[in-house]
Amino acid sequence: MKIKPLLILALIAVVPAASAKAPAKVNKGPIHARTFNFVQVSSKPVPGIVDDRAPVHAMIQKAITKNLAARGVTRVNAAGDVTVPYLVITGNNVSTRSIRAYFGYSDDVDDLQDRAHKAYTRTKNPNHFEAGTLLIDIVDGKSFKLMKRGHATRPSLRELSAGAKAARIQEVVDEILRDVRIGP
Repeated sequence: MKIKPLLILALIAVVPAASAKAPAKVNKGPIHARTFNFVQVSSKPVPGIVDDRAPVHAMIQKAITKNLAARGVTRVNAAGDVTVPYLVITGNNVSTRSIRAYFGYSDDVDDLQDRAHKAYTRTKNPNHFEAGTLLIDIVDGKSFKLMKRGHATRPSLRELSAGAKAARIQEVVDEILRDVRIGP
């Protein structure tokens, strides 16, 4: 009799994942790459808009670069063997937003943001909280086929020093890329 409740729980866990638009895991095999690049963004700043997220993007890119360099994959400015887009989703118990500057334009973003918001609010806790999700893709540089997708979510802690933020971002990136088999 105990098998039925476990089976029901397994189905509940699998059905939402199977019906979701955005794939969670794409490739189970090794990824052969010697170089990677991030998504190219416009170098022209928007007049009147100050991007206060630039230091966080620099920390994320440094963490990804460090992780991939340890595997023999070197960062280039463009035309890498793979492109590494990343998406930052921030939210609380009221709203969620995506920061897609280095993710590019994809139909997946709205679905990913909705899924993050559901995960943030699943506990029904009415008290205020803040959380952030980092999603990292690895995309073939020629075919643009999604080769790997991973993500991690953490509570947001605004009062961290720059060094502590960088260490936490490195920890998250390392967790996301832990099982990725990539290298020359």
